[in-house]
Amino acid sequence: MKKPIATFLICLFSVNVLFANGLTDEINQSAGKILPKVVEWRRHLHKSPELGNRVFKTAAYIEAHLRKLGLEVRTKVAKTGVVGILKGDLPGPVVGLRADMDGLPVTERVNVPFASKEKTEYNGQQVGVMHACGHDSHVAMLMGTAEVLAGMKNKLKGTIVFIFQPAEEGPPEGEEGGAALMIKEGVMNNPKIDAIFGIHINSQTEIGKIKYKSGSFMAAADWFTIKVKGKQTHGSQPWSGVDPIMTASQIIQGLQTIVSRQSNLTKAPVVITIGKINGGVRENIIPEEMTMAGTIRTLDDEMQKDVHERIKTTAQKIAESVGATAEVSIETKTLVTYNTPALVEQMLPSLEKSIGKENLIETEWTTGAEDFSYFRLKAPAFFFNVGGMPKGTNPKDAPPHHTPDFYIDDSRLDVGVKAFCNLVFDFDKTKLERDGKLSGRVSRSSAAKKEWLGARGFTNFLPTRAKFY
Repeated sequence: MKKPIATFLICLFSVNVLFANGLTDEINQSAGKILPKVVEWRRHLHKSPELGNRVFKTAAYIEAHLRKLGLEVRTKVAKTGVVGILKGDLPGPVVGLRADMDGLPVTERVNVPFASKEKTEYNGQQVGVMHACGHDSHVAMLMGTAEVLAGMKNKLKGTIVFIFQPAEEGPPEGEEGGAALMIKEGVMNNPKIDAIFGIHINSQTEIGKIKYKSGSFMAAADWFTIKVKGKQTHGSQPWSGVDPIMTASQIIQGLQTIVSRQSNLTKAPVVITIGKINGGVRENIIPEEMTMAGTIRTLDDEMQKDVHERIKTTAQKIAESVGATAEVSIETKTLVTYNTPALVEQMLPSLEKSIGKENLIETEWTTGAEDFSYFRLKAPAFFFNVGGMPKGTNPKDAPPHHTPDFYIDDSRLDVGVKAFCNLVFDFDKTKLERDGKLSGRVSRSSAAKKEWLGARGFTNFLPTRAKFY
């Protein structure tokens, strides 16, 4: 009896392998066929970028596409977000796929036929508008994914939630927005998402390649302001007052010792940057006060907390030493973008069969930030980079993101479509739960972190006011 049973199991295994290989071939072929449409969508969006919560035309464009595919569509989520829901014919998990939609207040310098000529008002100034971070390509790839998966509905297990998110680069002053607001409005709960995936084009990674990192991948971003108050006096008599500008210069130097002398950089990097200084009205007057502002980047939750406290202590004690005072305020913009290790381990074979093992690259963490980081507080998450740099280009020569010369080669946007689709079909909720429990790595939430986030204006890990960069 043992031999027939063994033969049956071998045959069953072979059928499953052939079925899985057949799905991969169908996905990859479909992604290749739809590539011209994905490029067309991306270039249309690139020509008409919009900012923050005001992505009205972009949202309408996406909505029309999703409705044409027969998906359930929800609009005006987090102001101008769009959510599409595709229910497969077979039972299975709920998987979230996210793309951000907004552009940046940058005037484009790239000489392409579909270059943006858009202008708008931003913080009281007339500015150019540009997709200088590749969000147009993210939208196009997710639109392509929706079309491919809708065509495979009869083979699809479970439900797919397509999340098109506004305001990743930040909402207007005084408004909520971005991933935090989408979560606050229930995008992760109706239906409840079991795992979520996101991609980001990278202008300094060659096309046809994917870069990923398990665990901490992108930095937490915080903004801080330090107001230094002294005593105003004539510039010819500094001894009659307290110079806040001189004090600020000492504080700036002191802040860098937090990085170079107080932080354990073998654990994770830390960046503290002053990006703005404002003080004084005349050359021969030492002013009463001045203000400086900057950003903090950390890749470890506990280090983030520690750096916040050290910045306050450093600024206040240096000011106190010369008779001045320093008021420090710090606002958390994003958390660490953390890729759930058990999920990454499970899904790497899916990325390999999307592009080939030789094109899948494990990379280092980056001090850039992403508000995708909030989604991982509600479900296991995996965020990775897709290459957009032309072949043969030196990464050092490729214009970085958020610049007027930002450029991507859109000839391989099918990579993102293949990756998304293979991740959807291969995700195994039961395996993730088992592996996560064994490793203790599915959830990083802790009582200490909850207490710390709560003390900084968070409700259920989410800020009551959110602006992200």
